[in-house]
This record gives sequence, structure tokens and C-alpha cells, in this order.
Amino acid sequence: MSLITLIPLFPLIGFLINGIGFRHVPKSLAGLISSGAAFASFACALTLYLGFDGQPQIVHLFDWITVGTLNISMSFQLDQLSLLMLLIITGVGTLIHIYSIGYMSHDEGFGKFFAFLNLFLFFMLLLVLGSNYVVMFIGWEGVGLCSYLLIGFWNKNSNYGDAARKAFIMNRIGDLGFLLGIFLIISNFGSVEYAEVFSKVVDGGYSSGDKTLFYITLLLFVGAMGKSAQIPLYTWLPDAMAGPTPVSALIHAATMVTAGIYMIIRSNIMYSLAPETLDIVAWVGLATALLAASIGLFQNDIKKVLAYSTVSQLGYMFMGLGVMAYSSSFFHVMTHAFFKALLFLGAGSVIHAMSDEQDIRSMGGLRKKLPITFITFLIATIAISGIPPFAGFFSKDEILAHVFEHNKLMWAFGVFGSIMTSFYMFRLLFLTFFGEFRGTEEQEHHLHESPIAMTAPLMILAVLSAIGGFFNLPHIFGGHASLAEFMAPLFAQSNIEHVAVDESLEITLMIVSVVAALLSAGVAYFVYVVKKNVPLADGQESGLQKVIYNKYYIDELYNTLFVKPISALSNFFSGVIEFLVIDLIVEGVGKTVKNLSSEARLLQNGTTGYYIFAMVLSIAVILVWSLKSFLLG
Repeated sequence: MSLITLIPLFPLIGFLINGIGFRHVPKSLAGLISSGAAFASFACALTLYLGFDGQPQIVHLFDWITVGTLNISMSFQLDQLSLLMLLIITGVGTLIHIYSIGYMSHDEGFGKFFAFLNLFLFFMLLLVLGSNYVVMFIGWEGVGLCSYLLIGFWNKNSNYGDAARKAFIMNRIGDLGFLLGIFLIISNFGSVEYAEVFSKVVDGGYSSGDKTLFYITLLLFVGAMGKSAQIPLYTWLPDAMAGPTPVSALIHAATMVTAGIYMIIRSNIMYSLAPETLDIVAWVGLATALLAASIGLFQNDIKKVLAYSTVSQLGYMFMGLGVMAYSSSFFHVMTHAFFKALLFLGAGSVIHAMSDEQDIRSMGGLRKKLPITFITFLIATIAISGIPPFAGFFSKDEILAHVFEHNKLMWAFGVFGSIMTSFYMFRLLFLTFFGEFRGTEEQEHHLHESPIAMTAPLMILAVLSAIGGFFNLPHIFGGHASLAEFMAPLFAQSNIEHVAVDESLEITLMIVSVVAALLSAGVAYFVYVVKKNVPLADGQESGLQKVIYNKYYIDELYNTLFVKPISALSNFFSGVIEFLVIDLIVEGVGKTVKNLSSEARLLQNGTTGYYIFAMVLSIAVILVWSLKSFLLG
């Protein structure tokens, strides 16, 4: 059996074992089975990566759907993009599985949780391995289902169930756009296979600005907006914090939210010929980055800060895609997977130590009690803030350099977003780990570092967050841009042209970005460490701060514009249409017939004389009617 086939098969087997026997498989065994399945997939992916010769490989499993000339197969494609995604998904996924053994050790649904984790991994691997858009869509819908199961895992809390349903419904909105895009691809190209579709785009005489490609790419982007939480379909992602912390790390770091970026990079040939769509992608990405970063400035839930950080960072990735910096955006996907997984798992370690407390106003001074968590969290904070030499500096700076080539105003806004990122991340760090402890005596008494099952993944991710930028070290630092060179064949037919930035100008841009991040971190240090300020209690905010703290009331706006009208319409149909049409007409006819038949049955009284009388009377009526017709005729 091919190693490619084994990669998604291992998590599927893990799901079946834990899913069928989650009440009977011992906890220790359930965690090992699930983590072992994830690690086996990682080992297979690493083996394929080390043996990859640069030539794409397609593994055909079976013909699935054949309608006329359209043939849709279940097949996998191994190339530069799918290989890198496999390594990220299985590598970071394995660490999250191991971490979950410690984090979920006291949960009664331990086996079920690991079954869902494995199923999530299976569908994500299916998404990136598929050789056509339909197989991608299966994985796309699968991770949507698993996100619903995992976000609402603690389903005894109705709020968690609401968050799960919100994620599911908002993703379906985006998925409709994706599905329509696939239909347009089929109607125009007669195939859904990547190789065939892209070949027809290149050889079919499609020019830049072609309307067909514009509609296809725009619809695909609608799908990406849902999965990757871009304006206006981003509000589900912060609410997804309702799930256990390992779920947050899995969704936010390495899997589900990167699906939209993967899909656009995979479809880069079509996007490169649709400049109008690229402009939309870039500006939506920028708007999302700024909006989410500004909301993150005043959030007090440790996981909510990280959630809006994810939305913001995804905005940067889409901004890079919009200026055709495909490899740079993917570079940020990779580094973001490292430091964001580390941040969420670090937050989980803090929450674990704080007896499930998530409000940073009740924390403080934890660096002494949680030294490993603190050091690793610090590394991740530096990385996401874009401070060298850690991973986020190289990937974010690369995106901003390409944005500068494209649009100077967009670059300025991007730097402003970086300033906000640095401030809210260091604000989170300082309020959590510095100063005096602000929690209860009972919480302080139970403060302790997390077990090795939780701290070991933190240390591994901390190393990757520190050195991850060197995987694509730019030429200006004496590197070879290894990741960009490895991915170059994916973009050979896209005719990407970037204006060369002068080396001195590139250095200047880097300095501006780094100085801005450092100054922002310094301001956060002054406010929250030197001045020892603590955010206001809920309800005490005023003015602009209140608006931002309440997330610009976007959820309330959506509730007013969409939820309430639909609810009112459904009530109208229930109270008026159902009563008038269904009850009065449909049920009325039925009740009338029933009542008439109840009366008519009384005529059947069993008396022979009565039946003879009725028969004679009927014959007389018929004769009279016939005579009348004869005389009038």
C-alpha cells in the first residue's frame, strides 16, 4: 500500500478504534492510539518529503462519479504544496494530541475526544491530499463537521452548543460559495482535476481579467472567507473558544483555518489571471487584520485575545495572497502554525494551573510558578510580534515587503496592524505572567507547572517558533529562500512578476517594522508592568473603548439584520401560514370529508326494506333526469 494512502488511513483507524470503543478503551490506551496514529502519519509524510524528487505524483484509488464526459475520481496528489501541508498538519497535530493526554486526563469523554481529534485530522489530510476540487470539498465539509463536534464537546453548557452551531452555520454560508465555484469549474472546463483544469486555463487562451475566472475565483474566495474567518464571516472563530483548549490550537494553528489559504494557493493559476479578485482578497485581508487586531487590544479572556490574533494573522496571509506573494503567505502559514499552537497550548497550561480561570485580570505573577510555560509563551509572543530573529519576523516582513511593492498605503496599514499585534500580545504576556497574583487564595495554592505531557510539546513548539524563520531565510541575510525555491514549480505557470525592492530599502522597511513592534511592546511594558494598570471590570468601559471591547457590536448587528428577521419570518410561517393554509385548508378538507363520511355511514342501517326503497327512489330520480334531458334536448 502506498505511503500516501496510509497518511489519512492511520487517523481514520484511530477514530474507528476510539470511536467505537470509547467507553471501553482505557484512557492511557486511547491517548496512545490516537497520538500514535497522528505520529504514524507524520512519519509517512516525512519519509515522502525526504524522498520527493520534485515531480508531482497522483495516486488513483478508484473512479467515483461518472456522468457523461465528467469523471470524478477518488485520488490523491503529492506535490510541493501537499507535502508541506502534510508535515504541518501531522507534525503540529501530533504535538496537540500528546498535549491533550495531559490536558483532558480528568475528562469523562476522554476516548470520544480523541476519536474526534483523529477524525478531524483525517478530513484535513483528505482536504490537502485530494487531486481534485470534489475530494477537497469532502475534506472541507468534514473538518466543518468535526469543528462542530469539538467546539461543542462540553455540550452540557448550552452556550458551547450555541458556539458550535454558529461555527457550523457560518461555514455553510461560505461553503455554498465554494460549491457554486466548483459547479462553474465543471461547466466551463468539464473536469474538477487540478492538473486538467489548470492546463485548460493555460492553454485555453484565458487572459488577465477574464470574467469567467473572476466569477470562479470570487466564489472560491467566498468559501475561503468562511473557513479562514475573513470579514464578514469571521465571528464564528472567536466563539470557537468554547471548545477545549487543544481544539482551539488545532483549529487555529495548523488545520481548519488554513484551508482557505491552501485552496487559493492551489488555485494560483486562476487567481493570477483574476486581478479584480486579487484586489478584493488583499483589501478584505487588510480590513480583517486591522479589525481583529483592534478588538484584541481590549479583550480580557486569554483565549479570546489569541482568537482575534488568529483572525488578524489570517488577514495578513490573505493580504499576501492578494499581491500574489503566494510562497510568502504560505511561509506565514507555517510559522503561524508553530507560534500560534504554542500560544494556545501555553494558554491551556495557564488555564489548567488556574483551575479553569481564563480572565487575565485574575492572573499575574505566574512566571515564577509556571517557568516553562512562561519562557515558551514569551518566545511565541516575540515570534508573533515580528521581532527578530524569531519566526514571525521573517514571514510577516516578507509579506509586508511584497505589499509595499504593490501598494504603499496598504503597507502602512499593515505596519499599523503589526503595532497593534505587538501591543496586545505583550499586554497579554505582562498581565498574565508579571506583577502580583490577582486571583483567589485557593487558585494561588493550586498553582503548579503542567505535567510533562503538556510541557514537552510546548518546548518543541518553542524551538520551532524560534528557528522557523530560517526555513526561508531571505538572500539579504545570506540565506537561499529555501521554502520559496522548493515551492517555485507550483507558480511556474502563473507569470508572477514582483518589482525588485532595493536592498537598502528592504532593510529600511525591516527596521521600521521592528522598531514599531519594539516601541509598541515598550508601551505595553510601561502601562502594565511599570504603572501596574489592570483592565477595567466589565461594564466600566466607556466611549471608544466600550465599542471595541464589545467587538464593535458586530454580533448584535448580525443578530438584528439576519437572525431576528429570519426568526420573525419563521414565526409568521408558523403562526399565520401554517394556521391558514395547513390547518384551515388542508386539515379543513380532511375534517370535512371525515365528518361527512361519519354522517353518511348512518345510512348503512342493515334494513333490507330500506335498501329496496333507496334503490327504487334512485331509479326514479335517474328516470326523471333522463326524461328531463330528453324533453329539453
